Amino acid sequence: MAEQRKSWLRRRVEKALVKGLTRAYSTVRVDPARFLLQLRTAYRVPISGYHGVFSLKIGELDAVADSIIRSGMKLAAVEGAGLGLGGLMTIVPDLGILSAITMRTIQKLSLVYGFEFNTDDEIAELWIAAASAAGVDISRELLEKEVVNKFVPRVIQRIAAQASAEVVEKWAGRVIPLASAAIGAGLNYWFVRAWGERARAHFRQRHLLIRQRALDAAPVAQNQPSLPASTS
Repeated sequence: MAEQRKSWLRRRVEKALVKGLTRAYSTVRVDPARFLLQLRTAYRVPISGYHGVFSLKIGELDAVADSIIRSGMKLAAVEGAGLGLGGLMTIVPDLGILSAITMRTIQKLSLVYGFEFNTDDEIAELWIAAASAAGVDISRELLEKEVVNKFVPRVIQRIAAQASAEVVEKWAGRVIPLASAAIGAGLNYWFVRAWGERARAHFRQRHLLIRQRALDAAPVAQNQPSLPASTS
């Protein structure tokens, strides 16, 4: 009986995550221009555009990323406490909102480390990071063979399948009426923290790789012979 309940719960969780992530993909997006203003005013990051983050100390970016993850964790905990009062009856709307909070956190982390998501390739990279946060390894060959509007739904499905398996044991505790609010808050807090940290590691690694490539290319550029000045 317990196994049947877990299987039922996992299906509910997976469907809720697919629905929430799909909605996050189509409607709930961070505005890069508005977030840039927030970085400059609220976080005092001295940049005029996202390319500027590559000239800052990595520790400065890490501090901003930490703050963004904490904010997402707190927001998710409050949301989980409220909807957690409904126990398993509210798991679908809870995971829908949680998906939006998580994806907005990942989008902000992407921007902090200098990666926008305006083009199809950038959007695909964003979802590769989301998959990485969920513990799903997405083959680059899959991205190369598909256009983004087909690629993203397939990634969402794989993320949902992985995430449902990861959290179903913990979410089962929401059947306890009096404890469901506290459990909901704690689970949402843990969810955003885990995904935020994994996504941050993904973007940080890409950021450092680009910095290293720029350093490696710098001596080559400096050693290029200069063209003689033309004489008239």
